[in-house]
Amino acid sequence: MKQPTLASLIKWLLALSFFLVSCTSQEKQKIIIFHAGSLSVPFKKMEQLYEKSHPQVDIVLEAAGSVASARKITDLNRTADIMASADYRIIDELLIPEYAQWNISFAANEMVIACREESPIVSILSESNWMDILQQQKVRYGRANPDHDPCGYRTVLTLKLAEKYYKRNAMAQEILQKDQRFIRPKETDLLALLESGTLDAIFIYRSVAGQHQLPYITLPDSINLKQPSLSSWYRTASVAIAGKKPGEEIVLQGAPMVYGITILRNAPNKQEAMQFLEWLLSKDGGQRILENQGQPSLVPMSTQTFNKIPKTLKPYAKP
Repeated sequence: MKQPTLASLIKWLLALSFFLVSCTSQEKQKIIIFHAGSLSVPFKKMEQLYEKSHPQVDIVLEAAGSVASARKITDLNRTADIMASADYRIIDELLIPEYAQWNISFAANEMVIACREESPIVSILSESNWMDILQQQKVRYGRANPDHDPCGYRTVLTLKLAEKYYKRNAMAQEILQKDQRFIRPKETDLLALLESGTLDAIFIYRSVAGQHQLPYITLPDSINLKQPSLSSWYRTASVAIAGKKPGEEIVLQGAPMVYGITILRNAPNKQEAMQFLEWLLSKDGGQRILENQGQPSLVPMSTQTFNKIPKTLKPYAKP
């Protein structure tokens, strides 16, 4: 057998080096996104569409309650590029200024009560009787954990506002004390319990109910946390959730539902994250997907952190 010459060996090594460098250069750029559970369906659609037109990008989605997502960053020192919260205030209260500099509001939602098709209450549950039905011992309902998920504390706020709106003393506390074994970390965790028949009803966002084709009842604007014009009325209800440190509490007043998004200070892939976020906030990009999935766009909306927002993203917010 003919032995390879030194020259041919060098050529082979150079070719191998070129191949390895080429493979490395083609490695996909990861964009890690911590996001609210209620964004799972639209963000999955965004991931598929964006990766198709940007084959060099790998979007990594990690869903959890928004409070829990923020605590992955503050308490567990987890690394991510983008944080998308179902309540913009979670970014303001828990991440700014240490972990993030700015916050852009981008979508809205509202609270509803969803059932399953086979539920015995599906044909009788209505805007006028839901509070009586949920108090019945034979009816089982679920809600998200207020310390982990905005949907959880928004459920508490909805019930407190309903107590005032319907003039039903102690109604909120009676419903909140019932069925506590069905409290889950985030609202999307309740879907399996509902679909399996364990639960008859759940408090959830309208977009999520629609995405999963669940029958649901809408609630009056005075209690569904939908209308910006009712901000002062919503503020008459409040809820305490766990704060930044053990033993601390944050008191949140009722407010219209506003989702917030930011790029973290220590984002490992800030440049790609910026380009993706610009697409997500654009009318023909992510905003169209959100609208199609039942979440009205709020872009552009005013923010107290406007001056800190990068120049390329300023068109999607207002001072």
